[in-house]
Amino acid sequence: MSNKRYDIKDQKLEKMNVQLLYITQAKYDVDWHSIKHTHHFTELFYVIRGKGSFLVENEQFPVKEDDLIVVNPNVSHTEISNPDTPLEYIVLGISGLQFLSDDGTGFYDYSIHNYYNYKHEVLFYLRTLVEEIKNEDENFGIISQNLLEILILNIVRRTKNNILIKPTTKVNKECRFIEQYINEHFSEDITLQKLSNLTYLNKYYIVHVFKKYKGLSPINYLIERRIHEAKKLLETTNYSVSKVAEISGFSSQSYFSQIFKKEMNMTPNQYRKIMEKHNKIND
Repeated sequence: MSNKRYDIKDQKLEKMNVQLLYITQAKYDVDWHSIKHTHHFTELFYVIRGKGSFLVENEQFPVKEDDLIVVNPNVSHTEISNPDTPLEYIVLGISGLQFLSDDGTGFYDYSIHNYYNYKHEVLFYLRTLVEEIKNEDENFGIISQNLLEILILNIVRRTKNNILIKPTTKVNKECRFIEQYINEHFSEDITLQKLSNLTYLNKYYIVHVFKKYKGLSPINYLIERRIHEAKKLLETTNYSVSKVAEISGFSSQSYFSQIFKKEMNMTPNQYRKIMEKHNKIND
């Protein structure tokens, strides 16, 4: 007779403060309507069968069997099925956490991962969760909560990319609106007073909450957005500096050059020449 004992080392165990809001098993049919939308919670989509695509923010990418799509709170998205290979998936709505995926250039609020090599694990937890919620047998709530936490930890363990989980902070809807408004209207005249009028919030309060939300003030975020657009124009067009300034939303060429040099430590013309040399070397 052989007997092997495995002792568990002392470790600090913390329960996750997460809640399963719903779990759905869905399949594409003729009544499927793909409309971009957002949620104040995280959604996980696991593709059981079929092929299609996901539209998240302004990016569209293909999805297939055993793909898991992670969409954090307040990120616009929708799914599109291939009619010849209809999508079938399980989707979970989870409050209390978000997944941060790092591809080496920064963290993203949405990501896609494939679990083909571990599908027996992931699908076991997903399908067991569906049955628990559907049947509502004795203690199903406790069992479902534990299954959810195991599933989340398993996803993190089996993900090739660096994926982290952290509690969600309540994202201010007005901050999200301001961010989207600046992204879409950066070339227009935007002031704190205008943002105040749009959101019906005190402009000093807007600066405070937006800085907590984004790490910088709305006006500084606007400048960053305009500089980003100006850099693209300097790299890809022959527009004059004054035209680039106008398209990017700066009130004058002199102000644009001043801000650009402050942010980039070089003038717009210097930046253009450097990028031209860089592109010639890489051609």
